[in-house]
Amino acid sequence: MPASCSDVRGGATRAALVGVGLAALVARPAAATVFLAKDEALALAFPGNDRIEERVVILTDEQKTEIEKRARAKLESQLWTIYVGWKGGDVQGYAVIDSHIVRTLPETFMVVIDPKGALRRVDVLAFHEPPEYLPTERWIGQFAGHALDDDLKLGAGIQGITGATLSAQAMTSGVRRALALVSVAVPAVAAGAK
Repeated sequence: MPASCSDVRGGATRAALVGVGLAALVARPAAATVFLAKDEALALAFPGNDRIEERVVILTDEQKTEIEKRARAKLESQLWTIYVGWKGGDVQGYAVIDSHIVRTLPETFMVVIDPKGALRRVDVLAFHEPPEYLPTERWIGQFAGHALDDDLKLGAGIQGITGATLSAQAMTSGVRRALALVSVAVPAVAAGAK
């Protein structure tokens, strides 16, 4: 039947095709990108280490409150995993993998912290928002060396991202959460922070 046909059947066919096309657009998953699997990320976090220990932490209500206060960000869960890199008998650092919603879709990144509680690196593991909202490696590099203080916030020691404000806010909050989590939940770091 030609496309110019105006009978009811042709109109219904076109409407059905348009409906199928719209459904395909709506049902199509967002352009999600997974950059690193957990094992690959942990190998980057702790190169040359003998072993990586996985510590599951269930926060008390008091710890949760303290972490939120220090981080200036909400915790969605009281169940966390902290990865500890070891070389011989010495701790080489800690890693926290954080997943959260940026605008409407999730992002997952890893925060690596040195044994004294300073930030060593941040790596994006997966990003499900459109790629134009993904922070660049250069922007993420601003976090290295920071501690959990007033300088670790947008507009202070961390510059914003034009056109990706929500991504910048989400990652900055996540980094602060990870630093606060380790400073409260890891006794050696907590002792050194006092």
